[in-house]
Amino acid sequence: MNITTTLSQAVAEALNSLYGIETEPESIVLQDTRKEFKGDYTLVVFPYVKQARKSPEAVANEIGEAVKGSLPLVEGFNVIKGFLNFEVSDGYWTSFVAENAGDERFGLAGVDPKAAPVVVEYSSPNTNKPLHLGHIRNNLLGWSVSQLLTANGANVKKVNLVNDRGIHICKSMLAWLRYGNGETPESTGMKGDHLVGKYYVEFDKHYKEEIKKLMESGVEEEQAKKEAPLMVEAQQMLKRWEEGDPEVRGLWEKMNGWVYAGFDETYRRLGVGFDKVYYESNTYLLGKELVQKGLDMGVFYRRADGAVCCDLTGDGLDQKVLLRSDGTSVYMTQDLGTAQLRHNDFGAERLIYVVGNEQDYHFKVLKLILGKLGFDWADKVYHLSYGMVELPNGKMKSREGTVVDADDLIDEMEKTAEEMSREHGKNDELSPEEQQHLYHILALGALKYFILKVDPTKNMLFNPAESIDFNGNTGPFIQYTHARIRSIVRKAGESGEWRVENA
Repeated sequence: MNITTTLSQAVAEALNSLYGIETEPESIVLQDTRKEFKGDYTLVVFPYVKQARKSPEAVANEIGEAVKGSLPLVEGFNVIKGFLNFEVSDGYWTSFVAENAGDERFGLAGVDPKAAPVVVEYSSPNTNKPLHLGHIRNNLLGWSVSQLLTANGANVKKVNLVNDRGIHICKSMLAWLRYGNGETPESTGMKGDHLVGKYYVEFDKHYKEEIKKLMESGVEEEQAKKEAPLMVEAQQMLKRWEEGDPEVRGLWEKMNGWVYAGFDETYRRLGVGFDKVYYESNTYLLGKELVQKGLDMGVFYRRADGAVCCDLTGDGLDQKVLLRSDGTSVYMTQDLGTAQLRHNDFGAERLIYVVGNEQDYHFKVLKLILGKLGFDWADKVYHLSYGMVELPNGKMKSREGTVVDADDLIDEMEKTAEEMSREHGKNDELSPEEQQHLYHILALGALKYFILKVDPTKNMLFNPAESIDFNGNTGPFIQYTHARIRSIVRKAGESGEWRVENA
């Protein structure tokens, strides 16, 4: 029996003995005591005042005395108007921890770890750029949610969908062909994802120059964006990729290989991983099959220009394009295919997508279309939406190179950890290898706590110049406190006064 059940039972008995009020313990509502008041659990007594025929303060005091007299775990109470705050003894919490410390299944009664899994998708990078600060927030949210679900007994599958095809990938490929002079990660000493990202930025620079020239010749801006030679050639490259052109596919495999090696290194440094990795290049065709199924069912329709759409106006949305007029896929195409593939692979209890709130509309559409295609598991799709990470001068833009790179940020954090450790003389007795390990642990603790302590639904303002403070409400302070507690427990065990397993 847990503590709230025990307290509720005692309150129900007090109500009956004091005032003849018969109530089930399950109907007694206990709240966590507000931080500004002393206590652990609070009972609101106003619902019982009329039957007791006494003031709220009198009722609260009489119930408090009765419960304290019957339960040794209640060492005191206080009354604030009609709020009765119970104070639980330290001895109760100490014995509670000692009794349950070795129970690996504590809190998991009735939870079947072999039940249908919860699939959590996070990271989902594009192979045209390295991971940046926004990806760090995504990865840490996804990993943490997975760990919390696992700790509560869920059968969790962590998955990553790599967006390894599309027009954005072709932009990097084309720019490398045009301006790269054959350079490689080996010839430049750059991580592969950084090298490819360099050419994504390079594409945008030359693309803007072409737009400017077209506009100077009298072409409207929107038309110039479509007619710019680089964009036309990138679209042609995408079409050649979907047709299986061996030259385009060969370049795509080479450059993506560079990026994957870079991603793996960043994931290792962040301490995150996945049970399965999906690639859009392997799922978009399944999405195309579903689009054809929708056409056959009459759920979708083909426009005069050849594009395939779904009419969602009746659902308060708009006409959603599922295939472009040239037959190439859009993001929704592959997400339809991936959702079905994931359901087939795992028979998931829930499909959780950790994706920024800029995609709120996208996931509304995904659920609606899956439902229209007749999938009864469409309502199992859940979008864990989170706010964007912004810089003091605005949103990060990968194509313009205005991002906080994940690797650079981790390097900066480790450097800061080293400087502070040396300043406080905390590493004098450690070997160089132990020192580097310490700096990494401190850096990741600071970074993870800084990211995760912000409500996921809120946008974050991140100033690289100020970044992480290692004092106050920080990860390193929690790490230090944890180390001190372990030291105290260890010394207490050595003295024979107290022993906790695995301390």
